[in-house]
Amino acid sequence: MFDLGKKITVITGAGSGIGKAIAELFAAQKATVYLLDLNADALEETKKILVSAGGHASAIRCNVADQDEVTGIFQKIVEQSGRVDILVNSAGIAHIGKLETTSAKDFDRVFNVNVKGVYNAMFAAIPYMKKQGGGVILNLASVAATLGLSDRFAYSMSKGAVLSMTLSVAKDYIGENIRCNCISPARVHTAFVDGFLKANYPGKEEEMFQKLSRTQPIGRMGKPAEIASLALYLCSDEAGFVTGCDYPIDGGFVRLNT
Repeated sequence: MFDLGKKITVITGAGSGIGKAIAELFAAQKATVYLLDLNADALEETKKILVSAGGHASAIRCNVADQDEVTGIFQKIVEQSGRVDILVNSAGIAHIGKLETTSAKDFDRVFNVNVKGVYNAMFAAIPYMKKQGGGVILNLASVAATLGLSDRFAYSMSKGAVLSMTLSVAKDYIGENIRCNCISPARVHTAFVDGFLKANYPGKEEEMFQKLSRTQPIGRMGKPAEIASLALYLCSDEAGFVTGCDYPIDGGFVRLNT
């Protein structure tokens, strides 16, 4: 089950965190993986891990906020591989602040990566998916898309847009055999979390880590590999009857955190 052999897969944000975990799992399931990220060094590290494990991977530095750049990259991928079967939009950035502490510059920065970046990748991929007779798109949203989180105004805005774009694309292209879903994680333990704690709570990293972990009713943060497992199902042929859905993967955060 969940064999991705011969599936040409593009993953944005593949240099770290959830995107990297998805890339590792998809490569292990025999997908041909194109890794996109702005951080070239992180990309090469991910590629090295995949190739050393016997996977097929290419690393392409990409600014997802630049539509011309994204479109050009997809054109080259199709010229090389003939098709794009799966697109996973994992690239994203965070921002801390409520409305009045979010500058226009910060708002635009989050929008350009988290919203326009997802739009750009789908805009580039869908024409090829239509031409080849179908494809799968998976977007990384967040519990912030549907819940009010303190001091996450711009981030919540962006993830709400990701959820809405997912539903719109799923509806508009269902007749083209293109499935589109999204995943909404709660807190996931990545290097970003460690960096955030170090920068904002020096000397209290462990205390704050435990505090943040307990906000999930299950008592801990998620693991990138757990998110990747759900992504694998949703992008596999076994999920052929699933489209237009948002999947919370949150340790009970949405339904049980009362």
